[in-house]
Amino acid sequence: MEKKFIMTAFGKDRPGIVADVSEIIYENGCNLEESQMGLLADEFTLILLLSGQGEMLEENIYRDCRRLEKEKGISVFIRPLDFHHVDYKVNGNRHTVSVEGIDQAGIVYKVSKLLADNGINIVKLQSQTKPSPESGTALYIMNIDVVFPDSITKESIERQFETIGKKLHIEISLD
Repeated sequence: MEKKFIMTAFGKDRPGIVADVSEIIYENGCNLEESQMGLLADEFTLILLLSGQGEMLEENIYRDCRRLEKEKGISVFIRPLDFHHVDYKVNGNRHTVSVEGIDQAGIVYKVSKLLADNGINIVKLQSQTKPSPESGTALYIMNIDVVFPDSITKESIERQFETIGKKLHIEISLD
């Protein structure tokens, strides 16, 4: 029976981190189905969905992850999944929320809380801080892919975003 796992890993950025982690996946006969990898500060981070078969698979992967941490300094966390594919509606229910403004505490919380309170599911969230070209002030930029329930209109959320945007002095748009 096929088993699925979510694996997260991170370590001080250096050449070879992806090879080190993917070696464990390969050696255990697993398939890397999906991944998101990249630098956060000076750490290289990986989020992986993998699948495989075998009676001792879970124990072997746990053992190899502990070895990876001990020998390579890469922190690894793994969790088995009771996997089912969620079929999100594509027709008109998917949107992208774009946020930009001066970096400050609470932006992610307040925007994600508004989405949650309206039953809007976050499918993907990416954010970064970068200096403003004019002043060098830290700007926070966030893009969120979301799925609206049928009962929520784009217009009602845009009005709520306008209220939050004014309070935080940020721009929020919905595509």
